Amino acid sequence: MNEERYILFDQYLEGELAVEEKNDFEKQLAEDAQFASEFETFKLVQLQLQNKFGFKEEREAFKENLNQIAEEHFNKKPKVIGLKPWYLAVAASVAVLFGLFFFNYNQNPAFADYNHPEQASFAERGSEDGPLKNAEKQFNAKRYSLAIPYFEEVLAKGKTPELQYYYGISLLEQSEFLKAEAVFNELKTGNSAYKDKATWYLALSKLKQRDYKACKEILQTISEDYEDYDEVQLLAR
Repeated sequence: MNEERYILFDQYLEGELAVEEKNDFEKQLAEDAQFASEFETFKLVQLQLQNKFGFKEEREAFKENLNQIAEEHFNKKPKVIGLKPWYLAVAASVAVLFGLFFFNYNQNPAFADYNHPEQASFAERGSEDGPLKNAEKQFNAKRYSLAIPYFEEVLAKGKTPELQYYYGISLLEQSEFLKAEAVFNELKTGNSAYKDKATWYLALSKLKQRDYKACKEILQTISEDYEDYDEVQLLAR
């Protein structure tokens, strides 16, 4: 979302648009799904701030301060900038409030921030067009739905912790939580080099499902010897 849309959304909600502008705005809401989605997000954040942080009073005070600063600057150079100082004040205030909400007050971690699957490398053990090679290609291209049947074909002939690990990640990426967790739990109870990695992804499975309590409990079982233990500590906080 750009600053112009911040301004427009703010003006609409504050009842500051002219009749024609209001009609154009509502027409765009009805016809432009992306525009409507951004407006709903804007309203949601505004509501959260109103409920939790006294947004209304803070917004007005902040806007007034920025307005004074803007007037002092733009009165000296009226021909250089076409935007009204009040518009800039609104844009800046909303941008700051969005930043405060999303970065300071949203304490729940996100799956995408911790999900960084490493590349698979099975090439030396499979032919160029065999299921193992195809599983590798599809996994590394992040086409997990296509990788899954190739992994299953290979695993049907014989399990290895490495193949199970990448298969589990593919399942998790497709939100097949029960299957993924079954794979990770099997690796977790074993003694392979993928034990802690599987436990980490078991925690990420809970994170993706927003089960933060279960995620933290699983993280606490990961050994300090795990190569990415710094991320474990970061997520467990």
